[in-house]
Amino acid sequence: MERQKIHLQYSLNATSKTLLWNAISTPSGLEEWFADKVQSDDKTVIFTWGKTETRTASIIGMRAYSFIRFRWQDGENEREYFEFKMTNSELTNDFTLEIIDFANADEVEDACDLWNSQVETLRRKCGF
Repeated sequence: MERQKIHLQYSLNATSKTLLWNAISTPSGLEEWFADKVQSDDKTVIFTWGKTETRTASIIGMRAYSFIRFRWQDGENEREYFEFKMTNSELTNDFTLEIIDFANADEVEDACDLWNSQVETLRRKCGF
């Protein structure tokens, strides 16, 4: 099955870079919107949804207040990752959250819908 890269952008009414960075890069922040439970030890992060689904990711890149990139440890393609990147508009002082992910060609729409839902939770929980 052919895999496709997904690149999504969301404008957020966030003026605190620290609040947004914590939401996308810390276990407590990720628990607010991305997963039910997040455990991290340096470069390994364990995400849990519900009582049965758990996936482990490695942090393969990070620049504070800029981006964090993960790779699923059970992923089949070494070149695939998912990334959260934040950029700031100097004009409005608002932030844009960019999400990069990969999905099977026939699952791209579902993946986008899932990210849209997750980001709506982020907006609601963090006041963006």
